[in-house]
Amino acid sequence: MTPRYFDASASARIDTRAYERGLRRYLGRMSDDVHRAVERTGTDVQNEARRLAPVDTGRLRSSIVARPTPGRGAGYEVGTNVTYAAAVEFGTAPHVIVPRNGKALYWPGARHPVAKVNHPGTKAQPFLRPAVEKTEFFFRRNLEQIRGR
Repeated sequence: MTPRYFDASASARIDTRAYERGLRRYLGRMSDDVHRAVERTGTDVQNEARRLAPVDTGRLRSSIVARPTPGRGAGYEVGTNVTYAAAVEFGTAPHVIVPRNGKALYWPGARHPVAKVNHPGTKAQPFLRPAVEKTEFFFRRNLEQIRGR
């Protein structure tokens, strides 16, 4: 028995231009929503880091900023330019402090000048990492608020 084949051909023309325009409009709106949510998230992470930062003079807290990342896409960086921020965030190991200029160290309240000080180190006081860990929570919340859910 010879196999029988169904031989038929058909063609259809589908105009995708209207679909593509609609999709671009939708993605454009989504993109705007995403960019707004990312901006708000950067601000939220900045504010959380400021809330968590230990305060002595307030310099560290006031130096924490969020800024958009350069280049394509939506992103932000949160950080500080204060030189001692890493020591606060991660703590310090015990270390010896020696004079940079001169032969001795002296500070108001010291009984006499000393040649060195054995510093016991400092305990970590994380403020930036815990704030960054909340990024996903902040982003989801902001996107839902923007989209009205």
